[in-house]
Amino acid sequence: MSAPEPTLRVAGLTKRYGERTALDAVSLTLQAQSFVALLGPNGAGKSTLFQLLTGLFVPDAGEIHVGAHSMRDAATRALRDIGVVFQQMSLDLDLTVRANLRFHADLHGLPRASATARIAQGCAAAGLGADLERSVRELSGGNRRKVELVRALLHEPALLLMDEPTVGLDPKSRRDLIATVRADIAARGTTVLWATHLVEEATQADRVLVLHRGRMLADGQPAEVARALGGGSLEEAFLRATATAPPRPESIKENAT
Repeated sequence: MSAPEPTLRVAGLTKRYGERTALDAVSLTLQAQSFVALLGPNGAGKSTLFQLLTGLFVPDAGEIHVGAHSMRDAATRALRDIGVVFQQMSLDLDLTVRANLRFHADLHGLPRASATARIAQGCAAAGLGADLERSVRELSGGNRRKVELVRALLHEPALLLMDEPTVGLDPKSRRDLIATVRADIAARGTTVLWATHLVEEATQADRVLVLHRGRMLADGQPAEVARALGGGSLEEAFLRATATAPPRPESIKENAT
């Protein structure tokens, strides 16, 4: 019996802006039903990686496959399997929660009955059931993020990308957002790549990728990554490893699952 197709395969991904290399031959493989934290300081290349994964920019070298589909040769099919919550909020503040979500469902061509059911189910799961007719402007920052998460999951993507999604949120809102993501992983087998510079969030992941200055420093479970980066807690190891720029450390696992 053949092994299941990885949800995401990235090989040798490189992106340059003039003389600056934002990503330097980054490779990773993500399997289904996993919560993976992409941990890196500001400027590490996390957002650049997400821009390439979502087709906003084209890499200078390397390949991206979402499931069986190449981003280079079949971008439309690959993008159908991706949901995204970007770092910057992208909701229409003057529309209601329901109208924002219906607009996104229409963009994906979801039948109205199916969209209505998924909107109701997603909002109920996120604790937004009573807010469907409220304008987004009336919501707290945490609940706006939840609306964006519901929107990203409406078309039931295999891969969910979360780009620094908790910036500006209070501790309870951060915890609630992670819990909602975890629930979707358990229910549908979603693969989540969660970009963050907060070590406390990375410790809650099944697997941690440490990115620094465009290079992958370590890859494994949180405790394994801490050991690979010199020992101590994950926070101590991360701060130590990203304080300098080593030439090219090897990741502790090749294509870890």
